[in-house]
Amino acid sequence: MTVRWVMIAAIAALGAVPAAAQSTGATGDVFHGSVPQGTATREPLALSFKGALDQGLQFNLGLLLQEESSRAAHGARWRALADLLPNVRGTVSERRQVINLEAYGFPAPDPIVGPFNVFDARIGVSQRLIDLAALNSSKAASHIEKAEAQGVRSARELVVLVTSNLYLEAVAASSRIDVARAQLETADVLHRQAANLKASGIVAGIDVLRAEVQVQHQRQRLIVAENEFEKAKLRLGRAIGLPLGQPLRLTDAIPFAPLSPVPLEQALRDAYAHRPDYLAAADRLAAAEARARAASAERLPSLTLDADYGTIGQQVSNAHPTYAIGANLRVPVWEGGRVKGRTIEAEAEVRQQRAVYDDLRGRVDADVRTAFLDVAAAAQQVDTARTTVDLSTQELAQARDRFTAGVSDTIEVTRAQESLARASEDYISALYQHNVAKAALARAVGMAEEAITAFAAGVK
Repeated sequence: MTVRWVMIAAIAALGAVPAAAQSTGATGDVFHGSVPQGTATREPLALSFKGALDQGLQFNLGLLLQEESSRAAHGARWRALADLLPNVRGTVSERRQVINLEAYGFPAPDPIVGPFNVFDARIGVSQRLIDLAALNSSKAASHIEKAEAQGVRSARELVVLVTSNLYLEAVAASSRIDVARAQLETADVLHRQAANLKASGIVAGIDVLRAEVQVQHQRQRLIVAENEFEKAKLRLGRAIGLPLGQPLRLTDAIPFAPLSPVPLEQALRDAYAHRPDYLAAADRLAAAEARARAASAERLPSLTLDADYGTIGQQVSNAHPTYAIGANLRVPVWEGGRVKGRTIEAEAEVRQQRAVYDDLRGRVDADVRTAFLDVAAAAQQVDTARTTVDLSTQELAQARDRFTAGVSDTIEVTRAQESLARASEDYISALYQHNVAKAALARAVGMAEEAITAFAAGVK
């Protein structure tokens, strides 16, 4: 399974994609993109595990989109607050006009008045004193802003998870190159040995051909491994915003580090307390409930205070102060079903968000338990694979000794080589899966950035 599909499955399993990715119609692939920065250099860039995390947290596309979504939610909250805050305006006008009194119902022998000047400088204030609909709308916007802030945390967790996985995948690909190169060197030695034994009349010519076939087979494996390593580095650079075409040199080889034992009950408590997607779901439910209250409150009266103060006259010099103050009580009588329709929609949204919240609570429990199982199984696989590598190495050494002594042919050696190759691949995969499982567990409890960053700081 390629890293791309591994991470898409992990994102789907460990929580919903943040709102920014959803709003753009993107999937988990948005976290495999970035905004490239700088210009590529000819010399390979030395990239550490921690450096990759830092770079990804600055330029990963999924995180950048979510941060902008959070800023948009902040702006929406200010728009909602505008209905509760005082509205202050000032005007200064001067005009020259002619008035027809008959147009206003004042007949006169000469109804035309003017031309004359009017100067007016005025400041006005409007303040909603009672408006429960606006108050609850403002609360809903505040909860959405908090949910989007949690979305940023969730996006950072996913960036750390994706970046660490891509770095681990590249390290595993590099290890496969080392294994393939060692297998090629062994095959070369065996081929030369077979040629010497044939020249001495100890083995048949077919053993030399078999050894040569094995050399070409191992060379092909090396080519494939080198190609996969280069593509893995490209995927890593693509996710963290490196300059286009920048060659890489990975500086860290991630070692095997057993996970410190953590009680399952403690991990579940941490997940419910810290996991950002779960906290965001709670905020979205609270926002939906506030919108439902706002919709119902549109049936209630609202009270607004309006006041203005200024000076008016024909000129600035002879203008006189004037003011007006008043209260406006708005009482909805019949809105044509608009309020009822909004109430029905808002109540439906509350039920939807509550269902999402309840489902996510169950998903958090399942994610943590699954991650515990994966970590335990991966640790056992590492131990088993390490033992298998040791045994396969001994098997190959004995097969070569038997071939040198002339009591076996190259078939036995080739089988031993293949056995060692499979054992080495299993060990590399087990190490990779163990590190990925630990990262997934940190993500499941909502502490991926903290845990993986701390781990990166200790990698040598």
